[in-house]
Amino acid sequence: MTPNAAAVADGIAALGRWAAEVDFSSLPEAVWRRAALVVADDLAAVVAARDEPGLRPLHDQLLRRAAAPEATVFRGGRTRTDRYSAAVANGAAAGWCELDEGYRAVPCHGGLCVLPALWAEAEAEGRTVREMLRALAIGYEVVTRFARGFRFPDQRLHPHAALPAVGAASGVAAIRRLTAETFLDAVTGASTMVAPGPFNHAVKGALVRNLWAGVGAWVGLRSVDWAGFGIGGAASSPYDAFVGGLGAEARPDEFAAGLGESWGIEDGYHKLYACCQYAHSAVESLVALLARRPDIEAASEIERIIVETHWRGLALDNRRPATSLAAKFSLPHIVASVCHLRHAGAGAFSAATLDDPAIAALRERVELERYEPEPAWPEDRPARVTWLLRTGERLRAECRSARGGPDRPFAPSEILDKARGITAPAYPRMAGICEALVALDGALLETPWTEAVAAMTAGAPS
Repeated sequence: MTPNAAAVADGIAALGRWAAEVDFSSLPEAVWRRAALVVADDLAAVVAARDEPGLRPLHDQLLRRAAAPEATVFRGGRTRTDRYSAAVANGAAAGWCELDEGYRAVPCHGGLCVLPALWAEAEAEGRTVREMLRALAIGYEVVTRFARGFRFPDQRLHPHAALPAVGAASGVAAIRRLTAETFLDAVTGASTMVAPGPFNHAVKGALVRNLWAGVGAWVGLRSVDWAGFGIGGAASSPYDAFVGGLGAEARPDEFAAGLGESWGIEDGYHKLYACCQYAHSAVESLVALLARRPDIEAASEIERIIVETHWRGLALDNRRPATSLAAKFSLPHIVASVCHLRHAGAGAFSAATLDDPAIAALRERVELERYEPEPAWPEDRPARVTWLLRTGERLRAECRSARGGPDRPFAPSEILDKARGITAPAYPRMAGICEALVALDGALLETPWTEAVAAMTAGAPS
């Protein structure tokens, strides 16, 4: 084993020991509140996708082949299935509409990685809401340290493929309160079964990308099961998989430095716009332009739209998206649709917008350029948008860092309002319980997650 590989193995071992020993009292209140908000936000993201083409038949297939009814699929009503199928179903749904939260320091959607498997496990085993939040914070810490410790020099792999198996294993291992040895067996084993999903599949709109998180949730759950009877990875497994197999650069110091002093979940971001976060600074710039010129008729009055964006944003260059996923990862489509429809909700990137003639015409007028010089983090995803009107007038707006991250956070009430708007038609009572959750209501925290889910789904239209 090389010195770098040995240092990574030592760091991951220290991370596993820490994760297995974290108790309730060591979590600051801010971490509890952030964990609760991530649960509320990602529940809404799952519910938002319930009628998406492709997802519905996937759910139907999983439910037809279900075993014991022990965990809920959040697609309206309270359809229950075995925990493994529920984890796949909710994992596939969670990122479908691009409304789930994410981790801002490096590409990683921590909640997406941890929660689908953790929800299923907590419901199946009757764990309390407090136990579930604790396990989320721990699993989030482990998976985001993997994301920071194994870096890809380019956008080669999509984080939804490379990380959910590790996050799911960490969250489930935490709620089962495994020993450090078994915890590491589960996480290192899961690290050998991550998927090499290419980032460009999101830009191309290949819907298999939406399955990666669900598959990772299944792998993580099963990895914990298998570790329980001695089938796990080796100390070198994560390094061998991520560096040797996938070509990542290892940063050994990221795995164990400052454990318990700061928490990854506090560096997360939330979304109000239903598209790739790399485009949000451009959307904010457009919102500012539209507010300045509410009279503009984009299709007839805008000659060209110049978008200066960061290097990650430049990859979102599919000018003719064929699926709603591709639309959410196409800066030309995002810009054109927001200009024409004057909003950036889920409807702005739905399948119905793909062949809209006005939006299609505007897409052809969008030009992507490099924003230079790119600022340092947290302003490393900036955008400057310029409208060149047919009259010769030039209008410009700029956003150096989109709202939602730790530097420009949304108020919890804004995320809860978003969740209420999404969930109310399917689950009229879900938002109220999520509000109590974010308020850290003492009685709710001691309630089994099974009962909390039953209350959230009660009264739902069948």
